[in-house]
Amino acid sequence: MKVSSLKVFLLLVVMTSLVQGQYGTIDSLDLKHEKQVKFSLSALSLPVALIGYGAFGIENDNVKLVNDQINTEMYEHHANETLGIDDFSQYAPALAVYGLNLAGIEGKHDFKDRTIILATSYLIMSSTVLSLKSLTHVQRPDGSTYNSFPSGHTATAFVGAEFLWQEYKDESIWYGISGYLVAAGTGYLRMYNKRHWLTDVSAGAGIGILSVKLAYWLYPTINNWLFKPNQPTKGYYELEESNYQTLVLPFYNGREAGISLVINF
Repeated sequence: MKVSSLKVFLLLVVMTSLVQGQYGTIDSLDLKHEKQVKFSLSALSLPVALIGYGAFGIENDNVKLVNDQINTEMYEHHANETLGIDDFSQYAPALAVYGLNLAGIEGKHDFKDRTIILATSYLIMSSTVLSLKSLTHVQRPDGSTYNSFPSGHTATAFVGAEFLWQEYKDESIWYGISGYLVAAGTGYLRMYNKRHWLTDVSAGAGIGILSVKLAYWLYPTINNWLFKPNQPTKGYYELEESNYQTLVLPFYNGREAGISLVINF
């Protein structure tokens, strides 16, 4: 049975809906009104399932067959040129958080707090992705290299989508939904451009979501360690006002990874 590219995209959209749906009953990351973040195993179910499916597909013949069918179908409708939109769309959801704040729409945290959370998320995600790429040696669909699993672009996009959701879900769920649609589209383009299998994209999405969850749970400890505040506020701690702002953004091009640091005094 052939799997059409439209069905693949719809599958990614459904995955997006499931991500949003799981937070309808779980509010363990609502840091606005609680002094401590509650660790919830149930919140890990979806990202763990996505990662598990991707990992299972590395050696499972049936899952590999699905991968082949999807890519064969895409190749039949593939244009001569690949679409490079995914090189930029992977960063769009995260940048949207800062864009919305500049537009006067305040999120859950201030500039410094959310930047620390985002940097922590990227650090967890990038270290996980690069480690798995070196361990698994999965060949890309285009045969170019053996670092296909998991998809770094997809992981980056889903970090931004989950980050956008967490920061703005109390303002409007449509911000988060838009971010997840962009992330799902990024994963689709990675397959369309013959750079990844569905299992790579699935694992990348799970790693991205999980990295942000861990960053939010770890933030009180990281914040306390970095700034050693004395009094709690906004679910965290009182921080002394600072006259500088810091922005940390990572990059990953499939072969190289790094972090850009911008400090505004």
